[in-house]
Order: sequence, then structure tokens, then C-alpha cells
Amino acid sequence: MFIDHGKVHVRGGDGGNGIVSFRREKHIPKGGPDGGDGGPGGDVVLVVDPQLSTLAELRHRRHFRAEDGASGGPGNRTGRSGGDREIRVPPGTAIRGEDGRLIADLVESGQRQVVARGGRAGRGNARFSSSRHRAPAFREIGEPGQEFWIELELKLLADVGLVGFPNAGKSTLLSVVSSARPQVADYPFTTLEPHLGVVSLDYERSFVMADLPGLIEGAHRGVGLGTEFLRHAERTTVILHLVDLADPSEKDPITAFEEIDEELAAYGHGLQSRPRIVVGTKTDLPRARKAWGEFERWLSERGYRAMAISAATQEGVRDLLEATWHLLATTRQTRVESGEKPSGYRVYRAEDVDDFVVEREGNAWVVRSSRYERWVAMTDFDSHEAVLHLNARLRRSGLYERLKEAGVQEGESVKIGEVEFEYEENPSRGG
Repeated sequence: MFIDHGKVHVRGGDGGNGIVSFRREKHIPKGGPDGGDGGPGGDVVLVVDPQLSTLAELRHRRHFRAEDGASGGPGNRTGRSGGDREIRVPPGTAIRGEDGRLIADLVESGQRQVVARGGRAGRGNARFSSSRHRAPAFREIGEPGQEFWIELELKLLADVGLVGFPNAGKSTLLSVVSSARPQVADYPFTTLEPHLGVVSLDYERSFVMADLPGLIEGAHRGVGLGTEFLRHAERTTVILHLVDLADPSEKDPITAFEEIDEELAAYGHGLQSRPRIVVGTKTDLPRARKAWGEFERWLSERGYRAMAISAATQEGVRDLLEATWHLLATTRQTRVESGEKPSGYRVYRAEDVDDFVVEREGNAWVVRSSRYERWVAMTDFDSHEAVLHLNARLRRSGLYERLKEAGVQEGESVKIGEVEFEYEENPSRGG
């Protein structure tokens, strides 16, 4: 089964906890703190596997979690790092976050993308020792791993895409020019999922052709197979627009062409302006041969490249393939000369921006900041000394001044993450 869309929940492993430990050895007085750090949590990573062609492996499994890091040990021993969780996806997979933001666009074999980072390791008490504080009795707990839903969308990687109404002859053409065997029948919508075939002109020239499900009016709004088809046309370099010259519904070729052309334009993503050859099909039938002359003149007057074929008799098929290869090679060269780059991937990290926000919610002020939320999440609130250390970090970071600028009054409640405290203009220095 061809699956080209999926939604999965990913969670990075939690960081391991640091520990509180003091060196206790014979003949070594005042051994000092030696609590080790925890290990970082593992990441959830998407890996492009060229052997895959669909997202079917994600159909029955929706939750993926990486391994947690281990806690540290005495003697400054660091905990073991959590193992990564890899998810295999086919080339052409786009990843979007819960807000619809593009996280990555994976097109190359072996490409890797972290989609949920593991939590940072908590530090042991040995890391907080200083000349002023020789025996710290607190540690950090491991940071929770990132956790959210992501959407995966597969857009097939094909050089040439076949578009047109149902029964325009797309599947028949692909079956004639390649080893692909899409379903062919004399009723509409025999193709319910995309099919790929490799077209070889000779030993040195070949390209990938995609037979995509037929369009109907309103496809850009999701009517019929709609956008389930159109997303796969986005990555094609060249489009072959097939028009049935002997349509049994008696729809004239010009009307058929214009309706599909309007759907490509309405969908956007540059499909209407994509290099295109308009192909009249079924010229082995008398009605088709009769309609071709007027249709070809109409296309020529509007600047379209037009060719006629019969996949049944293979008349004109070789010439079409040669013209397609020439257009494909010319388009690729133009892109290289213009400096246009193929879609790659980028990484979005919340830490890359200053996401500090203070806003009033009910009777409390809420601080939203990835940095401050991380500090709070890694604080052991069972330890008074750890709380004092957090308070000192918040003060040094300028949080209290920023709260005052936002209008927070002394004695009002402030919430960071899951922790709520009372705002003081001159907090205890602690730590």
C-alpha cells in the first residue's frame, strides 16, 4: 500500500541525573565532592533510506522515544549516554512541526535529521565546587527530552510527471516506456496511487517518470484525489500534460487542457510555469486524428510545445521521449547556470532565538523562555541549596529586572514551567 502522509509522536530521551557524593578514602582528609554528571538523553533521528518508497512503516506505529541517559556515579563517573532512536523514511520526505513550520526536507540518501533532541545531562555536585563553596550538597536532575507531534509528507522524487484527466493515457504510456506496470483499464481512476518507472533511451540517458493519479475540476481544493496527487508534482522537473483526443465524454481537447491548466495554477508551487510538453494521446483512433490539427494550432498560437502519440501503436512515442530528455537536460543546465539549488534541509532550534515572553494569565504572570524553563526543569526542589542556586542564576541573568520592566509588582505570583514563586525586587542572593 502506498502511504504518503503520516503523523507521529516523538520524544527524546531524558538526561541522566547528576548525583551528590563526597570522596571518602583512607588517609585523604577533606576529600571533597565527587558526584558525577549524568549522561545525555538520546535523540530521535530520521534517516533517509533509498530502499523505501512509502511511509507504510509508520502506519501501525505512531510513538517513538529515544533512550534515557543514565545517572552519574561517585568518583566523578559520568552516566552512560542514551541511545538514539532512528526512524527510516524514503527520499523526498518533508517534516513539519505542530505549528506547520517546515523542520526539514530530506532528499538525499543517508541524510539524517534530528527531530527530537535528548535532554541535557544533570551535573553532579563536583561541578559546583568553587573556592567560595567547597562542599556543595546539591546536584542537577536531567533535562526532559523534547516531545511533540510531527507530520511527515512524502513528495515523490521524479524527473518527469504525467498529468491529465483520468483515462488520458498516462498509465498506458508509462507501461510502454518503462518496466512499471500500473493498472490500465477503460474506466476512470484506475490509478489510485503514484507509480514510478525508469525510462532508458540508451546506456547513458535515462530519467524517472511518475504516473500520477488523474485530476478533476476542483482538485486544488482536495476534490477527487486532489492534493493527494498535486503534492507529488511539486518535485518534478518537467511535466507531460496528456490530453485525450478521443475523449468518450466528448469533451473537446481545448476545454480539457484549460481545466487541468487552471488546477495547476490554483494549486501554486510553480506548477503552471514548470517546463511542459502538451501531449495529445490515442492518435490511432480516427476521432483523435481529426481533433489533433485544430488543437495543435491552438497550442502553438499560445506558445506551448505540442506532440501527438499513440501508446497503443507506439507512434510518436520515441520522438516524445527524445524531446522530453532534451527539455529535461536544458532545464537542469539553466538551473545550474542561474545558481538555483535543489531543495535540501534546514534545522530549526528554539534556542537560536530570544524567545523570552512575559504575559498575565489569571492571577499570575507566566514566563515563557526555553532557557529559564530548562533551568527550572533541571532543579532538584527537594534540595534547599539547589533552590538557592537557581535563584542566583535567575538574578544574574537579569530576569528580575525584565519582570519589573514588564510591570510585575512585588508579591505577585510568577510561573516558569511547572513552578510558581512570589516575585521579590531584592531576592535572596543564595548559591
